Amino acid sequence: MRNVHTEYQGEDHSFETASLIAKNVAKENQMLDPTIMAWHQSNGQGTPAFYDGADPDTWWAKYGAGNGGRLEVCVGEDYQFIMMDARGYEKLGNMPLRNLSDGQGNEYLCFIPLLRKGASMPTQEACIQLDEWTADQY
Repeated sequence: MRNVHTEYQGEDHSFETASLIAKNVAKENQMLDPTIMAWHQSNGQGTPAFYDGADPDTWWAKYGAGNGGRLEVCVGEDYQFIMMDARGYEKLGNMPLRNLSDGQGNEYLCFIPLLRKGASMPTQEACIQLDEWTADQY
């Protein structure tokens, strides 16, 4: 795996900025459709989910490399990203999913074809409550 280090261009050191920088660096390194396979935040403030027994300082890199990652991009001293080139993979397109909230503020992921037309509240048949494993569709 190749490693590249880059610095921030401005004051914003957020995940969003760092991930955009990482994708641009990947494009500069011959990746036509760069995708983040895994990431790590050095200060430990925000880390992706991990499984029991995994070393939070190393598992992310092993996961990224083992799932197609070919380039590690370090942005400043804050973030590390494992990138892969997703060109050639089939695109999913729009999924028939949407987020809804109930009266108590709980968020749900809902399958649109099972919702009543124009529904604004989640139903048990069409929705699942968002948690650390459910993808947010916003």
